[in-house]
Amino acid sequence: MKKVNFREYITEVLKKAVYEKGESSDVIIADAPDLPGCFTQGKNFEEARENLIDAIELWITVGLRKGEEMPIVNGCRLAADLEAPTKKKAYA
Repeated sequence: MKKVNFREYITEVLKKAVYEKGESSDVIIADAPDLPGCFTQGKNFEEARENLIDAIELWITVGLRKGEEMPIVNGCRLAADLEAPTKKKAYA
């Protein structure tokens, strides 16, 4: 298994991205099937792809902040040293 950086991981996720024309509206739906629930849309392919990149970045960032392990994509694991942030105690 290969460890990759953030940008390389996004590139791997994008390799399996799915783009479909919306059924009820004139949009392109973009889905990253390797990241459950990570999808978006755009007016055209280019906008849908840009929006998907933003969605992937957010999906990964939120997962890492929660301490979740990222899925292995195309034999690649995200090399991340982030830990879930600790909550600071409020003192009166």
